[in-house]
Amino acid sequence: MKLTKGFRQMVDEAKARITTLSLEEARTRHGRDDVVFVDLRDVRELEREGVIPGAFHCPRGMLEFWLDPESPYHKTVFAEDKDFVFFCNGAWRSALAADTAQQMGLPRVFEMDGGFTAWKNAGYPTAPREKKKG
Repeated sequence: MKLTKGFRQMVDEAKARITTLSLEEARTRHGRDDVVFVDLRDVRELEREGVIPGAFHCPRGMLEFWLDPESPYHKTVFAEDKDFVFFCNGAWRSALAADTAQQMGLPRVFEMDGGFTAWKNAGYPTAPREKKKG
């Protein structure tokens, strides 16, 4: 079977349509009240690698459902008038997610270059994932 479009082409096309923040640009926005960092990684990655403090976790597979106010799964964080900085482990999922969010109408969407791995390697703040109580 030959696919008509592979993931690399899809990521490249998405990156051409979105705004990617350098790691340093993302770092200057971290912690601001008007910015939400959106962690798209799987929960197992969060448990294994840690998190960026204050980031909102949205598993990539739920993004479209959590963004849409008409969805029964909508998360109000996405209705806030803020900038959204998407990141994953590297930068593939976040490119696709930022492109999707932008297509859906989220007005100020960015992708963080290099993802969580680059953030952590730069020595920027990380923390262990807090376990949910209950």
